[in-house]
Amino acid sequence: MLSCTMHSKVLMMNYNHLELIEHTSQRPFIRLCHSKEKIDMYRGNFFIEDSPLECLDLTEYSIAESFQEGKARCTITFSNGPVSMQCEFSEEEGRLLLRFSELPKPYNRLSIRLSADENEHIWGCGEQFSYFDLRGHNYPLWTGEQGVGRNKATEITQIADKLDRAGGDYHTTFYPQPTFVSSRNYFMHAETDGYADFDFSQSDHHRLTFWDVPSVIYFSWKPTLLSVVQDISMLLGRQRELPSWVYDGVILGIQGGTQTCLDKMQKAQSMGVPVVGIWAQDWEGEKYTSFGKRLRWNWQWDQKLYPGLDVAIGDLKRQGVHFLGYINPYVLENDELYAQAKNLDLLAKREDGSIYLVDFGEFDAGIVDFTNHKAFDWYKEVVQKYLIDFGLDGWMADFGEYLPTDVVLSNNRSALLEHNAWPGYWAELNRQAVDDSGKANEIIYFMRAGNARSLSACPMMWAGDQNVDWSEDDGLPSVITSALSLAMSGMGLQHSDIGGYTTLYGMRRSKELLLRWLELAAFTPMMRTHEGNRPKDNWQFDSDEDTLKAFAAMTLLHIKLKPYLQDAVRQNAEEGIPVMRPLFLHYEKEAFLTAKDCYLLGRDLLVAPILHKGQQYRTVELPDDLWIHLFTKQSYSGGIVTVPSPIGQPAVFYRAGSQFESLFQSII
Repeated sequence: MLSCTMHSKVLMMNYNHLELIEHTSQRPFIRLCHSKEKIDMYRGNFFIEDSPLECLDLTEYSIAESFQEGKARCTITFSNGPVSMQCEFSEEEGRLLLRFSELPKPYNRLSIRLSADENEHIWGCGEQFSYFDLRGHNYPLWTGEQGVGRNKATEITQIADKLDRAGGDYHTTFYPQPTFVSSRNYFMHAETDGYADFDFSQSDHHRLTFWDVPSVIYFSWKPTLLSVVQDISMLLGRQRELPSWVYDGVILGIQGGTQTCLDKMQKAQSMGVPVVGIWAQDWEGEKYTSFGKRLRWNWQWDQKLYPGLDVAIGDLKRQGVHFLGYINPYVLENDELYAQAKNLDLLAKREDGSIYLVDFGEFDAGIVDFTNHKAFDWYKEVVQKYLIDFGLDGWMADFGEYLPTDVVLSNNRSALLEHNAWPGYWAELNRQAVDDSGKANEIIYFMRAGNARSLSACPMMWAGDQNVDWSEDDGLPSVITSALSLAMSGMGLQHSDIGGYTTLYGMRRSKELLLRWLELAAFTPMMRTHEGNRPKDNWQFDSDEDTLKAFAAMTLLHIKLKPYLQDAVRQNAEEGIPVMRPLFLHYEKEAFLTAKDCYLLGRDLLVAPILHKGQQYRTVELPDDLWIHLFTKQSYSGGIVTVPSPIGQPAVFYRAGSQFESLFQSII
């Protein structure tokens, strides 16, 4: 129950016996600031400085309690001299809700202080790649390019910063979400699109700063961390189940034209690789820049590069192979769709009324203004006409994080507020296009950028543009961290580019890296390869027969897991239990609270991939249960174990007594 109590000069806010707020004049709940921001965007990388001009702690308070429709409400007025701000506390559907009055002028930043325990752990904030436990760091929540390397101490990041301002940092992400989960068994979610900074670096409190006052802040306490995570998606939405065909093989990322795609697919099939899809991101044409191969952002079939594709798509589908493409929220300057949008006045503007063109790296594109319902509907028709009606069974719905902060939009809302909202609009557009076509059970689209709207609008995330390396912050290990942080934010479906994507500054994908990434991908909801931005520099699925044989073996294993994976995805859709999940959702043991190198796939598979070059053994701590190694069939009763993990035999264990035990026994 909610209680606002005063003891001496201390205000205590308790909710379900959880102390969230301890307010004193020395440790005030609310701080107001008048700040001046400076924002610089370079090709999706944002450089943000916020300079406080004045800050004021609201040290005093008064309480007014009331009952409305049988529900208790507690309104606290926090003040300092003539400056005041109200905060209303109420309970709805078992959650605590905070609603604030408007910021008093001239203040434009709201900062609140939440009580914390020294040994508390924090997870979530959308998709984070470096740290799973967020304690000890602050997280600016702003969608943008994730950056190359994402660690200022590494050479790759330093080179990327020096040459292209593109290095990123531990907190840079495509998918920020103002939601976190505490090991004290509660979550907090703020309904806001504005820039926010969640600071978990202090031992006794968390400091949350908002550039826009949230319309509501939710707190929800539950008896277990699993039920906390379930309640996030109960509030924000859940992903639907996947089309059945997604589990029936690997989706091969292939480029270069119709015949190239068919030849590579047939080569894979001849070696026993079950191919369920061809993902040709250049189906609409190609462009070349200093970065490498890029795409022609005019979302229509390129008949010159892909002759006969309209017929080939039908032939492939009759063979059980689905064709997938690519689209993003922008249109290439001076191409056909750009001309249509310009003539219909559907593109975002500059202050002088001219069309806002964004530099995407040696070419410019216009922004379809999703706040204009005519533009939204027009672009939805583009997806329906040129992708769905053409015969695509899926696509990468890329980008969404580039919206400039000085763009002028149809709804006249500040782009500072629309920026973080943009990936959600893009997800909703794709969902409506698919739903209106009546093919929701047949089509899969996947996205890298996201926000809280994505939980109900995006059926599958992908981890973005990892380096083709082993680095903790931006290579193979980071995709587990990203999946687990999404799981703790309510998003239960994610996969990654097998082998990574970013191939720069001397990085080249090795055969070993590709095969280890393949092993991880087999134990995710969906398998899909990517050639990378410089395909010739990378080891590919068809680079030799040994690699093709490995793809055949791991893909067949993935297919055998289909009933189990479908059940896990159903649980996510119906109950909000993420498919890839941290161990502590079922085993609340201290050692598991920071573990980011292994995960549970569903309830009954524990996956501990090889994440380091040259590693042939894997050490993992198993929960207190009886576990059977999927490949060797050796049993373990929990504790720390070290097992051989040669290529083709990752450290995967199933839980004895699982309803799928006979399935697991039959796999190898």
